[in-house]
Amino acid sequence: MGAPGPGGGPLPATLIVISPSGDRTRTPVQPVPFRIGRTTENHLALRDSRISRRHARILCEAGEYILEDLNSSHGVFLNGARIRRQRLADADRIDFGCEDSYSLIFHLEAGTAGRAAAEAGSHLARLRATLEVARALQAALSTDEVLEAVVQAALEVTGCERGFLLLRQGNDLAVRVARSRTGRLDKGDLRLPTRLLLRALEQRREFLSMSFDPAGGGEQSVADLELRHVVAVPLVRIRAGASQETAVLAVAEDTVGLLYLDSRAAPAEPPAGSRELLTTLALEASTVLENARLLEEQWARQRMEEELRIARRIQESLLPRSWPSSGWFRAMGSNIPSLQVGGDYLDVRPVSASCWAAVVADVSGKGVGSALLAALLQGMFLAAPYTRLSMEEMMGRVNRFLLDRTGGEQYATVFYCTLEATGLLRWINAGHLPPLLVRPAGELRELPANGTPLGMLEDAAYQVETTALAAADKLVICTDGFSEARNSQGEFFGIKRLRATVRAHAAASCQELHHALVNAAEEFTGSAPQNDDITVLVLEFSP
Repeated sequence: MGAPGPGGGPLPATLIVISPSGDRTRTPVQPVPFRIGRTTENHLALRDSRISRRHARILCEAGEYILEDLNSSHGVFLNGARIRRQRLADADRIDFGCEDSYSLIFHLEAGTAGRAAAEAGSHLARLRATLEVARALQAALSTDEVLEAVVQAALEVTGCERGFLLLRQGNDLAVRVARSRTGRLDKGDLRLPTRLLLRALEQRREFLSMSFDPAGGGEQSVADLELRHVVAVPLVRIRAGASQETAVLAVAEDTVGLLYLDSRAAPAEPPAGSRELLTTLALEASTVLENARLLEEQWARQRMEEELRIARRIQESLLPRSWPSSGWFRAMGSNIPSLQVGGDYLDVRPVSASCWAAVVADVSGKGVGSALLAALLQGMFLAAPYTRLSMEEMMGRVNRFLLDRTGGEQYATVFYCTLEATGLLRWINAGHLPPLLVRPAGELRELPANGTPLGMLEDAAYQVETTALAAADKLVICTDGFSEARNSQGEFFGIKRLRATVRAHAAASCQELHHALVNAAEEFTGSAPQNDDITVLVLEFSP
C-alpha cells in the first residue's frame, strides 16, 4: 500500500520505461489520471502499433495508485498477470500483452524528508564502499579479495541483492566472485544462461534489464518468470602507457568480463550520481585483473629465466672442463650461445692412447629445444667409442634416431673425426660448414660435406674420408654462426674474413689461433645481438 505523501496526498511516483531494445527512461506519473497509449494525446506515448490508442491509465484513489485497463486489444499485465483494475505497489512491472514491446516499472518516490535521509544514507554507503575498496588495495590482499571488495562496494552503491563478477573464458563467461549483501554465494547461484550476459557484453550495454527463471529454466514467458532487475557493467581491458597512465581499450573484443548485479525487490537503477562510481569500480576491477595478469607474466618470466640459467650451467658443464695442451694432440674451443642456451655442441675425447675423437654439431633452431637435442647428441657421441661400431654405422644410427624422434622437423649438421698418433685423420662431414685444414706456411684446404645433415633423410649414407696431417698442422672447425656473425650494420663476418684470420695465424699454436678467431669475431660484431650460436674448435697435430 502506498504511504501518503506530504499534506495527505499520494507519494510522487515515476515510471521507468524500458524500450524493446533495453533502453531506460524515467517519466513522472503526473498529472493523474495518467493516460498511457499509442498516440501523442496520452501522457505517455509508446510507439508500438500493437498497443491501443488509449491502452491504460493510472488513477489515484484514497492515497493509492490504481492501474486500469481501458478496454485495450491485448490487455494490461501486472507482474505477469492480466488485470482489469489493480492497486499499484512499488517495483510493480506493467506489460501490454505483446512480445518484444515496452515494459514499465512503477516506482514510488520517497517524501521530502525521507528522500533527504535516503540520499544521505546513500552517500554514506557509497563513501563506505569506496573506502573498503581502497583499504583492500592498500592492504595488498589477494586478487580475489580485492575483487570481492569491488563487488561488495557495487552492491552498496546500487542497493542490489546479489553481485557476480564474471570473466571471459574462451567463448563463454565464468563466475570469479559471487556475493550477496550479507556474504559469499555459491558460484552456481547465478543460474542464468551466460550466453545472455555474453550477448550484453558484446553489445557493450552499460545498464540493462532482463527477466530470467531462477530455477535455471532459461528464457520463458513473463508470466512464468521471477522478475530480476539487472545492472551489468563491462570490465574493459586497460593497458599501461609509457607515461604510467592507464588507457581503456574500447574495442568489444577487449572486454575481459562483466560486473553483474541484480535485485527482485526494486529496480537496480543506481541512485543519482552513482553511475560514475559504478563505472569507476568496474575500471578498478579491470585494473586489478590486468595488474594480476602482468604480475603472473613477470613471475613466469622470472621462473623461465631461472630455469634457463640452470640449463645454461648444465650445458656448460657438459663441455670439456680442460683442453689438451701438451702431447701429440692439442685442442682449444669455445661456444657462445645467442640465447641463454644454445643448439651448438663441441667435444674432444680420447678413444685410446693413440687416438682422439672430436665432434662439432649445430642443431637447427635455437633455444631450449635445440639445447636438449644437442645434449642428446652429446650423449650418443660420448658412447660411440665404446659401442664397437664403425664411424659410418654410428652416424647412420644417430641419423635414424633423430629422424624417429623429430619426424624430420629438426636436424643437425655434424663434423665428426678421429685423429691418430700417426697423423691419420678420418672424418665425416654431415652437411656441416667445411672445416679448414691449415698448414704452418698458410696453405688452406677445406674438408667439404660428404653427407646430408643428421635427422633429415631416412636412407642417408655416410662415408669416411681420410687425410694425413703433418707436424704443426691444425684443423679449424666452426659452426655457420661464426661465419654469419653480424655487426651493427648487418654485415656478415663471412668465409673470406674467416680464412684471412686463419691464414694470418697459421704458424701459431692452436690456443693462439683460437684466441685470434674469437677476438676477430668480437671486434667485428661489437655489441650487436647475434641470431645464432658461435662455436669454434681448433685441433693441432704436434708429434
